[in-house]
Amino acid sequence: MSILDKLVSAYKLWTEYLQHLPKTSRYTLGAKIDALFLECIILIFRASHTPKERKLEILKEVSARFDLIKFILQVAWRSNVLEQKKYIALSTPLDEIGRMIGGWYQKCLKETQSPTKGRG
Repeated sequence: MSILDKLVSAYKLWTEYLQHLPKTSRYTLGAKIDALFLECIILIFRASHTPKERKLEILKEVSARFDLIKFILQVAWRSNVLEQKKYIALSTPLDEIGRMIGGWYQKCLKETQSPTKGRG
């Protein structure tokens, strides 16, 4: 399963939880998390269709926004807006997605830093 597929799957789970957040938090924390998920989905899509030389820049943006998702989810959980069971259910796939983004970034970094073969 690709990063994009896993992220869309996590977003689907999030949208199920969003409906059940208290109304006051649904339009603040919930809306911010929702927007960040969508931004990450768009950025991952863009990165998958971008030439290698520009991919790193997009992956940095994805990583920053993705870290924000995890942080704001933690704020929602600590504020008792998101139940622990739901927080854990979201955190598990998000941890895996985070590792995948990091691995993709490292791979692209190595590819852009390594000298081109056959040049002399």
